[in-house]
Amino acid sequence: MRFLGLALLLIGCSAPSDDRPPRIIEPRPDAASAPRGESLLQRAMLVEHNAARAAVGVPPLTWSDDLARDAARYAAVLAASEDFKHSTEPRGAVPEGENLFMGSRGAYRYDEMARLWVDEGRAYTGGAIPNISRTGRWQDVGHYTQIIWRRTTQVGCALASSRRDDYLVCRYTPPGNVWGRRAGD
Repeated sequence: MRFLGLALLLIGCSAPSDDRPPRIIEPRPDAASAPRGESLLQRAMLVEHNAARAAVGVPPLTWSDDLARDAARYAAVLAASEDFKHSTEPRGAVPEGENLFMGSRGAYRYDEMARLWVDEGRAYTGGAIPNISRTGRWQDVGHYTQIIWRRTTQVGCALASSRRDDYLVCRYTPPGNVWGRRAGD
């Protein structure tokens, strides 16, 4: 009984002081880092985004170097601060939507990152924001709806890394997830 109490005390002391979930590192099929590079990023993001858009009958996105530069600036902020949250400052010269990804450094390919957003579509109901998710939380499908938002025409993405994690930021214009509107409007 004395050891059980000590073990519980040690577990309690090692718990993070904030509300973040515990860090989980997924097993990978090989130990090599995922391939990196701006041209690979651009190609993978356009392929994955436009496949999701085609599946719902929405015109394809084009790449924007301006959005990619804005995304790169914010990805660098996330990597430097190691704080994972949406930007609060104005996003670019015109309004921009934003999708974020964070994962273990080098563990995910670009297409895997985008597919995690697209996979949210399984819970998407097609309603108007915020009534769009089978879970009852619009945030559970918000990355997906930004990707398939009919009025969005351009995307630009960038990746920055901290010592432990990769931070992918994608920016969109015009932005999606407009309150009271449907993605297909």
